[in-house]
Amino acid sequence: MGGVSSKVENVEERDDVSLLDLPDLALECILDRLSPTELCSMAAVCTSLRDRCRSDHLWEKHMKQKWSRVIGDGAYKEWQWHVASRKRPNLLDQSKRKGLFETLFGVWSFSLFRPKLESCNKSKSSLPVDTIMAWYLSLENGQLWFPAQVYNRENGHVGFMLSCYDAELSYDSRTDTFQARYSPHGRQTTEENIHWDRLRAPPIDTPPNVLHDSDCLDDLRPGDHIEIQWRKSKEFPYGWWYGIIGHLESCDRNENHCHCHFSDTVILEFNQYSPGSRWRRMMINRKDHREEGNEVDGFYGGIRKLYNNEEIAKWKRLWPTQILE
Repeated sequence: MGGVSSKVENVEERDDVSLLDLPDLALECILDRLSPTELCSMAAVCTSLRDRCRSDHLWEKHMKQKWSRVIGDGAYKEWQWHVASRKRPNLLDQSKRKGLFETLFGVWSFSLFRPKLESCNKSKSSLPVDTIMAWYLSLENGQLWFPAQVYNRENGHVGFMLSCYDAELSYDSRTDTFQARYSPHGRQTTEENIHWDRLRAPPIDTPPNVLHDSDCLDDLRPGDHIEIQWRKSKEFPYGWWYGIIGHLESCDRNENHCHCHFSDTVILEFNQYSPGSRWRRMMINRKDHREEGNEVDGFYGGIRKLYNNEEIAKWKRLWPTQILE
C-alpha cells in the first residue's frame, strides 16, 4: 500500500508542474520554436509568459524571416520617429503629420492576432510601442504604411517595364499581398494585389525626388549592369530603370580591342526596347554627368552600378515577354 500511495503522490506532483517550472534554457528553446501566432497565444496565459513572449530577441527572428526583404533603413527610421512621438506626444504636433504611422497603436487589439489577453490576475495590458513585437504586428495587421519600392508598377504596365518606383505600402494578411500608394504625380496613385516578388527594400537612401550622386561613373564599362534614375518631368519623382553599358559606335565589340571604358562618353542601353525606339540608347559624359534631358524624352539622373548577382538576376526575371516599342 505504501508503494501505491507513493505513486499517487508522484502523479499529483507531476500534475502540478507548470511550464514556468522548466529551466530557463528549456523554456527559451520552446518559445524560440513558436510561430508569431503561437507566441501571441502563449502571451495570453499569464503575466510571466506575456513578458517572455514579448522579448525582442524572439521577434527579431520573425521580423528578419518575413520582412527583411521589404523593410529598409527608411522604414526603420520612420518607426523610430513613431516610437519617439508616442513616448513624447507633447513635443510633436501629431495633427500636422499624416504620414506612415498615423493612428498606429492603441491597446493590443489587432485583428490578425486577437488572443484574449487574460493574465493570471485577469488584468489587460497594452503592448509597449517600442517592441519589435509591436512593429511586427502592426505590419501584419496592415495598420502600418511603410516605404519600399515596387517593380513594374501598375501591374506591369508597358510604360513602367523594368523600372522600380518608391511607394508607401500596406500589407493585407488575408491575401498575402500589398497595397501601394505612389506619388500624386503620374498615371495612377494606388495599386492593389501586389505580390512579394515585385517588392524590395530601397537599396540606397536617396529619396525619390533627390538626384543620386553617381559614384561609379569612372568604373563603368561595356556589359556592366546599372540602374539609372529617370523621371518624366521636373515635378515628378524619379524611378529606377534597369539597363546595361553598351559599346561606342566606333568599337568593334572585341573584348581584346575594346577601349570604350577609356572614353568620356558612356553608352546606356535599354534592350527591352526595339532597336529603332528612342528609348533604346542614351549617351552621357562620365566626367560631368548630372541630370540631363528634356520635357519630351524625360530626365535621366543618377546611376548606380549593380555588383550583386541577385539584383541582376531579379531584373532578368522581370524581363518582358515582348520587345517594347
